[in-house]
Amino acid sequence: MDFAQLPHPAPVPGESRAQAIADPGFGSVFTDHMVTIDYHADHSGDLGGWHDARIGPREALSLDPACAVLHYAQEIFEGLKAYRHPDGSFALFRPYENARRLNQSAERLAMPTLPEDLFVEACRQLVLKDRDWFPDIEGGSLYLRPFMFASEAFLGVRPAREYKFIVIASPVGNYFKSGVPAVSIWVSQDYVRAAPGGTGAAKTGGNYAASLVPQAEAIAKGHDQVVFLDAVERRWIEELGGMNLFFAFADGSVITPPLGGTILPGITRDSLIALLRDEGLTVREERYAIDQWRADAESGRLVETLACGTAAVVTPVGKVAGPDGGFTIGSGGPGQLAGKLRDRLVGIQKGTQPDPHGWVVRL
Repeated sequence: MDFAQLPHPAPVPGESRAQAIADPGFGSVFTDHMVTIDYHADHSGDLGGWHDARIGPREALSLDPACAVLHYAQEIFEGLKAYRHPDGSFALFRPYENARRLNQSAERLAMPTLPEDLFVEACRQLVLKDRDWFPDIEGGSLYLRPFMFASEAFLGVRPAREYKFIVIASPVGNYFKSGVPAVSIWVSQDYVRAAPGGTGAAKTGGNYAASLVPQAEAIAKGHDQVVFLDAVERRWIEELGGMNLFFAFADGSVITPPLGGTILPGITRDSLIALLRDEGLTVREERYAIDQWRADAESGRLVETLACGTAAVVTPVGKVAGPDGGFTIGSGGPGQLAGKLRDRLVGIQKGTQPDPHGWVVRL
């Protein structure tokens, strides 16, 4: 599919852009352009209902008040980063995995799937168009947000027949503020993120909306993140509001909660499993209980807990607290494994370390 190139009437001036990307933070500064592709169930073509791909000015969307997404929440999204390599080229990290996960989310929410090559090409077009927005700072990258929503105007509980797929970009720095060596986590007892048979494995906005109240509770109690337990027994650790977890033990083994429909299949999670096994460590995908987490931390059997995701990459967990009290993991600061994994993964993403798994896609 060819992408129409729409002219931008008033791109951000170079001086203003330079000021914006000097300290962009995370997710509040946006580039000049966006990609849009439309879908209609009745459209016939080589790519099914997908048509009219274009890259043009990032602008406000015009939606009918009866737009289906506003009433029935058919909406999914992805998050990935573009990196600049030492030779000046740009690259994406495992974008086809993002494309596959988007389609898995689409299937769960009765939405049309998007050809994987079209997903990656949309990301490539936007990165190259807005390459001047890349922030030349420590931890800098272009964060890409592909998303799809039901755009048909109708009131009725059925899958929509019209959708829009859009990609926007945001120059970003580190997700957590510098100087935070390890995060503190609050264990939610009153709320769950997902239940068996629900949408926990889909990357859809409703999952994140449901996490906002417990996340606010965690922050109000002086913690950085909230961790959710399973919905049935309220015992088994699942994930944070937006990150997967790993538990590293003194014997060299590592546990991460298994995928089973209630946990988002993180691409960073999958990458870390491979990197840990490259190091000769035993990684088990199995359930891990909150009371066992405390006991292992207090006995010294557990030496590190790691949180991971696209935005935060690899982040050590230093303290855990809940209504029944808290405990410290190791010294309460970052451990050797967290630093080693972060350096290895970021090195692959930025092209400064070998990429034996072929994860990097050059643009």
